Amino acid sequence: MRPVRKPKSANERRRRRHFRVRRKIRGTGERPRLVVYRSLKHIYAHLVDDDRGVVLLGVADNSEKVEAGAGGKVARGFAVGMALAGRAKERGITRVVFDRAGYAYHGRVKAVAEGARKGGLEF
Repeated sequence: MRPVRKPKSANERRRRRHFRVRRKIRGTGERPRLVVYRSLKHIYAHLVDDDRGVVLLGVADNSEKVEAGAGGKVARGFAVGMALAGRAKERGITRVVFDRAGYAYHGRVKAVAEGARKGGLEF
């Protein structure tokens, strides 16, 4: 006998986890949501004000002024976190809510969080 529902893909399971977490956390103007997106080659981080529904700023590993040096994708993730923290502090943002977007807190996602903390953001 076959199952009633087809097994979901890994990306669909991640999106469901993301929406489940998004029901609980919200970003405001004073404390925006730091959301991470991880593709196979790149990593992106955005600060989102959910009250107004706008992205305040975003950084990718291929953005200007993001220098990772050697070390691979995890080092690029750390550099993205540092760059995001620097740009956020220029705009007067010091506290954020971290949203890992359904990804495991490991590897590049963890590196973005650590880079943002080292750059001066409070979670």
